[in-house]
Amino acid sequence: MQIVGLLLLNATISFVEESNADKAIKALAGALAPKCKVFRDRKLKTMDAEHIVPGDILVVRLGDIVPADIKILGDEDEEEEEHPMQIDQAALTGESLPAKKFTGDVAFSGSTVKQGERHAVVYATGVNTFFGRAAALIGATNNVANIQKVMTKIGA
Repeated sequence: MQIVGLLLLNATISFVEESNADKAIKALAGALAPKCKVFRDRKLKTMDAEHIVPGDILVVRLGDIVPADIKILGDEDEEEEEHPMQIDQAALTGESLPAKKFTGDVAFSGSTVKQGERHAVVYATGVNTFFGRAAALIGATNNVANIQKVMTKIGA
């Protein structure tokens, strides 16, 4: 009888801890959902990145995660010497240093703005982005890891 009681207590504690972990993950995912500043109806609005579409004009600045593949637009005051943006694309390209981006250059979804502020036009979102196409290519492969082959032989 005591063993059954301990099993029930263990099951209850496990359920409560798993429920708390699920709540924490959902809260973290909500806090990390990328936001962006986009011009809609001639006003600058902050919205979830999942709602932007190709053709939207964004404002990207220091610390922003680029929410979609974008083309950088020129400064309105057109100085003699253009100051490039610095964009960290290490997660996508493996480059160790931020890349300099000038007017007309592109920045890929998931990269981080390290310096500068500019307007940019969205040209690809979701699975049509550089990152999305790369993920689709990786997902389309049927490579089986060596450990999977070993485990399959053991299980057979």
